[in-house]
Amino acid sequence: MSGPASDHPPLHGEGRTAGGRPGWGHFAAAYTKRPSPSEGRACPSDYAYDPTAFARPAEFSTDILYVVGGLYGNLAAAQAVERLAAAEHGAVTIVYNGDFHWFDASDYWFDAVEQAVSPHRALRGNVETEIARVADIGAGCGCAYPATVGDDVVARSNQILGELRIVAARVPAAGARLAQLPMHLVAEVGRLRIGIVHGDATSLAGWGFTHEVLGSPAAPAALADLRRRSRIDVFASTHTCLALLHDVALPGGRLTVINNGAAGMPNFAGTHRGLISRIATTPSPHRPVYGLARDGVHIDAIAVDYDHRQFFDRFLARWPAGSPAHRSYAQRILEGPAHTIAQARAGAPAAHPPAHL
Repeated sequence: MSGPASDHPPLHGEGRTAGGRPGWGHFAAAYTKRPSPSEGRACPSDYAYDPTAFARPAEFSTDILYVVGGLYGNLAAAQAVERLAAAEHGAVTIVYNGDFHWFDASDYWFDAVEQAVSPHRALRGNVETEIARVADIGAGCGCAYPATVGDDVVARSNQILGELRIVAARVPAAGARLAQLPMHLVAEVGRLRIGIVHGDATSLAGWGFTHEVLGSPAAPAALADLRRRSRIDVFASTHTCLALLHDVALPGGRLTVINNGAAGMPNFAGTHRGLISRIATTPSPHRPVYGLARDGVHIDAIAVDYDHRQFFDRFLARWPAGSPAHRSYAQRILEGPAHTIAQARAGAPAAHPPAHL
């Protein structure tokens, strides 16, 4: 189990093993380089962990797991997730794996998100980690953005985090709860061990689970080492905010990576739906957007059909035109990102035809 958020100084880069040898994070960092350390690009030292941390007994077992990452304060999406779970033919374990806070930089909105998330298991993402700190350590939003992300985007994210931190500081009990949330969990679904993370296998804000990294020529060898050391069959992540399903047969066994993109924002061009990752021993009663089945377990991306107007009206009331969140996110909320279902599932065969969103 990970410890609470601490006040270590931020560091640039991560990815060495505990013994100092290059590991999965070192390999991934070669494909996601960052400029010189600065707020929003630096990676705090307390974000790092070794893949062997996952080689532990599971915290829980379940037949139906929902991994809900990137809610970003979208209460309408949280309500939609509850409706999805209520329609299942069995008990559902919901895990919010970070960044459930973000746009909710007002007292009532922040409190409502806490109430929606707190009944369920949760991880802290970089957002929760940074707003829970007693003192600002200069990490900005804690996003550890790579060089492909523009400085203007980084600056606006830091501004959003700063406004959210002011609101969170007025609710010290919530900050204490967020600080105690783990950085990762291990679950058992059927015969598979699931590593639930916000970022990747070595960092809370790692960018290693991207198409760029996972599709690189050197990836199979690094993934084989990662699987051997972590003893994980499936990693479920979120941090990059772009949906992905990657599946690879390795000498030590098969490894699957699923990233739900965002539960609280559109994930594909021309759509208004979020996504969650569903990992279960039974087929979904909701048609998957895409997915696969392995070892008796279904691993699917499920659409979150939230009330778009309700969410966008709330967003505009807090973040009008010209505000940092509006400049960074309004277009995605209205039109979806420049990302397609085909791109998301490019790294894995489909168990069924993709749905049309």
